[in-house]
Amino acid sequence: MITIILLVISLVIGAISIIRGITNNDDVQLRNGIIIAVLGVIISFVQPFSTERVDQGNVGIKVNLTGDERGVSKYEYKTGWVVYNSWTENMFEFPVFQQHIEYDDQVVITKGGFTTTIRPTFNYSLKSNRVGDMFQNLRLPIKEVEQGWLKNAIVGAVNDVANTWSVDSIFNHRENFESNIIVECNKRLIRWFDVSQLRTNITPPEALQESIIAKTKAIQQAEASKQQAIAAQADGQRKIAVAKADSAETIINASAKARAMDLTQQKLTPLYVEYKKIEKWDGQLPTTMAGGSGTFLNIK
Repeated sequence: MITIILLVISLVIGAISIIRGITNNDDVQLRNGIIIAVLGVIISFVQPFSTERVDQGNVGIKVNLTGDERGVSKYEYKTGWVVYNSWTENMFEFPVFQQHIEYDDQVVITKGGFTTTIRPTFNYSLKSNRVGDMFQNLRLPIKEVEQGWLKNAIVGAVNDVANTWSVDSIFNHRENFESNIIVECNKRLIRWFDVSQLRTNITPPEALQESIIAKTKAIQQAEASKQQAIAAQADGQRKIAVAKADSAETIINASAKARAMDLTQQKLTPLYVEYKKIEKWDGQLPTTMAGGSGTFLNIK
């Protein structure tokens, strides 16, 4: 920004001086205009001052690059537009709002020697009042800190916690496992960072995956057998109920028939039998082989 401003000013002043020299036929003024323009260009590109704007939600620190404390003897927190001497000072911006990080696959060792793969993802925020102290110790911009020091700290915390957990316990109690990792990370990073929302995205070893699949299949088969047994029991109960209903119907029908027969037998008196015979007689007498009807005898 300053370079552009100086360049424009020097070129404008030089151009005005050159135009006046040509107009007035003044060689001195013409020469001075050329000198001003040339010196302005040179000064613009070699001058040490720079400007930088610290965006909202960020902390800017202007550090003094000379001194005994690892090249950072002094730093100042800055906001807005900042002017600094790039030969002896430098400006760095650090975001103090939450940042999301996703690392590549990393191998960790669990209790018992099983190796497993993690792909850590988490949120972090810088402590705004500790940015200068972090820079004095690490001397790196935030992106390099994320991929170097912070990455090593996170992976180291995951590995150390995993060393105390058996592999099956991790997958049976993953929420507690990751909560322990967050606690361990904040212990190590408390000086400069706050870590939250950590997920290990841990992948079980191949042998454990096969074991989990086999166990799942066994559970599914046991559940299917249980359901089949319940269905068979229900079907058996249904058949028993149907058989009982059929037996009851048979007994009822037999009882009704027996009652009917008993009543019929009670009605079969000799007089009643004769009455039924007369009722069914058609008035015809029986015939003989020789033809003709039978003979009535008067027995009086």
